[in-house]
Amino acid sequence: MQAPSVYALNQLRRSRFAPGARIAALPPVGHLLGNAALPFDLKRTRTMADTLAADMESDGGSVLLIPGLMASEARMQPLRDVLAMAGYDAHDWGMGRNYGPKLDTLEQIDRRVDAIRQSSGQPVTLVGWSLGGLFAREYAKYASVKVNAVVTMGTPFSGDPRANWAWRLYQLVSGHAVDTPPFPCIREEKPPVPTIALWSARDGVVRPECAAGRAGERDRAIEVDCSHMGFAAAPEGIAAVGRALEMLRGV
Repeated sequence: MQAPSVYALNQLRRSRFAPGARIAALPPVGHLLGNAALPFDLKRTRTMADTLAADMESDGGSVLLIPGLMASEARMQPLRDVLAMAGYDAHDWGMGRNYGPKLDTLEQIDRRVDAIRQSSGQPVTLVGWSLGGLFAREYAKYASVKVNAVVTMGTPFSGDPRANWAWRLYQLVSGHAVDTPPFPCIREEKPPVPTIALWSARDGVVRPECAAGRAGERDRAIEVDCSHMGFAAAPEGIAAVGRALEMLRGV
């Protein structure tokens, strides 16, 4: 019989480096390399920020931005700045860098949502990039009365959870297998609130069909011409979030 410490270390090693099923196809390497354009996307957004904000028709609603794997609030700042300029009450998630789901992740998001709602008393719209979109969808199931709607950006909520270039990093960082998160999660199950999925054919990190989802897994899917990194940074990705927020007001 193994000592408890040895058993725990072995379990951690197995979960972090579990090979999982072989994937028949991943996003093209050429599209993956296209994500290196992030610095140019950010420069274009800084130049176009005023125009992007002016083109949005804000209702002043509260929006909570949730970053992707290994990203922090700073990564969502270009999107937050434009939304704020447009008149939205935009907020960071306040939890620092996203190291993957923990046992209390939904409870932490719940406390952040409650703090935001103290001033308005209204439900909050969640906008999540990549893994952050999975957090948004699961939180909307956990506390649907506090959520107005969910917008996901390049979020792999449909299909094989290994159909992307990030799942091994996810396992290494989070400490568990990609298909066994630390809290109950049915990725494909649509939250009981309006949901729009933004996806890109040239995402490069996540297979497009996994981010677009299928009928019944989201209310609407909108194609965006940007890389995976561009969803919260490129003018095209930020403009798409603005359009999605406007559409949700009519749902």
